[in-house]
Formats: sequence, C-alpha cells, structure tokens
Amino acid sequence: MSSYQGMYAPSETEDKAMSEINTTPLVDVMLVLLIVFMITIPVITHTIPVELPKVRNEATKTAPENINISVNKDGQIFWNQSLIPDTAALLERLKGAAVLKPQPEVHVRADQATRYEFVGRVILTAQRAGIQKVGFITEPGANSR
Repeated sequence: MSSYQGMYAPSETEDKAMSEINTTPLVDVMLVLLIVFMITIPVITHTIPVELPKVRNEATKTAPENINISVNKDGQIFWNQSLIPDTAALLERLKGAAVLKPQPEVHVRADQATRYEFVGRVILTAQRAGIQKVGFITEPGANSR
C-alpha cells in the first residue's frame, strides 16, 4: 500500500501557490485590438467630400404680406399683435393665407424660455395648412457681422 500512496501524493511544486500572472493572453488580446484599430481608423477618416454651407446672417426682408407669429413663454400664440385662442383658430387663419398668390412666408418668433412643444405646434399647424416657407426670427449673436 505504501507504494501506491507515493504515486497519489502531491508533489512539492503543486503545494506552492502560483504567484506569477500569465500575461500571454493579455498580450494576444492587445495585439488583436491594435490590428483592428489600425484597419478601421483609415476607413473612418475617409468621408464623402461635401461642401458644407457657410454661416451667414441676412437681414430679414420685411414684406407686408409676411405673417409674424409670436409665441411667448406661456405658449400663447400671437398673429402679428393679436392673440390667437388655440391652434384650431391658427390653422384656419393659416389656411386662408396659404391660398394667396404669392404665398406669404411665416416668421416665427419665440421667447427663449418657450418650451419646444409650443413652437412645434405652430410649425405643425403651418405644415398642415400648406404653408411652404417657415422661418425663425432670432437676435444676432456676438460673433455675427
């Protein structure tokens, strides 16, 4: 029996805890990532040549037929200076203006504290009425000419 016990007894090298970290898999993963990045970065940097529009600030051409719609921070809608009670009334007035020849432009002025929802309703109403040109009136910034 004693001869069989020696066969199954753990050796001294197995008793010691392994204190080294095996870095081979780490190096393999890093090399694979390096190769992937070297292949994909040139593909990402090549884009379709498109000439982007330049920033310009044109003065608004005020025409009497243009429609000025203002939206205050509470969501109230004003046609020029008169209050519009709701979007249904705005839709009816815009439908009447949409059939004019030439069709007037709609200029939307919104308070900077106005929620996007209120401005979106005005734009959607203008679209439903068939208005072709809708613009936003803003104040020029510090870097405008």
